[in-house]
Amino acid sequence: MLELATLGLLQKEPLHGYKLKQQLERFISGCISVNYGAIYPLLKRLEKQNFLQLSFSEGEAGGKRKIYTITEKGRARFLEKMLEHPQESWVNARSRFMIKFVFFNHLHSQQRIKLIEHRLEVCQTRLEEQRCKPQPDDYYFATACDRYTQTIENEIQWLQVQLKKEQ
Repeated sequence: MLELATLGLLQKEPLHGYKLKQQLERFISGCISVNYGAIYPLLKRLEKQNFLQLSFSEGEAGGKRKIYTITEKGRARFLEKMLEHPQESWVNARSRFMIKFVFFNHLHSQQRIKLIEHRLEVCQTRLEEQRCKPQPDDYYFATACDRYTQTIENEIQWLQVQLKKEQ
């Protein structure tokens, strides 16, 4: 997910590592944890794979700053990551979709519709599974299950609104 978010942010403008971390925290910290220990090795790997190009600029304190720019190969990788549907946990799938949604402006309408429809299908399946489970006897457990069901229902409603906007 961090790779997808990094490539997505670099679609807009070249960034140095610190600015990239700030933007990642601003846009996706509700979805994934952002730390330097993950960002800098990722940037190095993406550069090695020719998804990013490295340049240097003068820093505010007089030192050189590494500036990362996405390449055409990186743009292709971004699109690939945007359109994939990896097998992952429910929580990660929700986070991945929200990260993708942040970058929907880089997709064509049909691609956005396909992603929304896929997420909607996953949520509807999850809701049906949730409704088929027996109601727990424990008040707190039952209340938590009800809240979980409401959360899925809210996401479905939101997705339906987004789908109508795209159509």
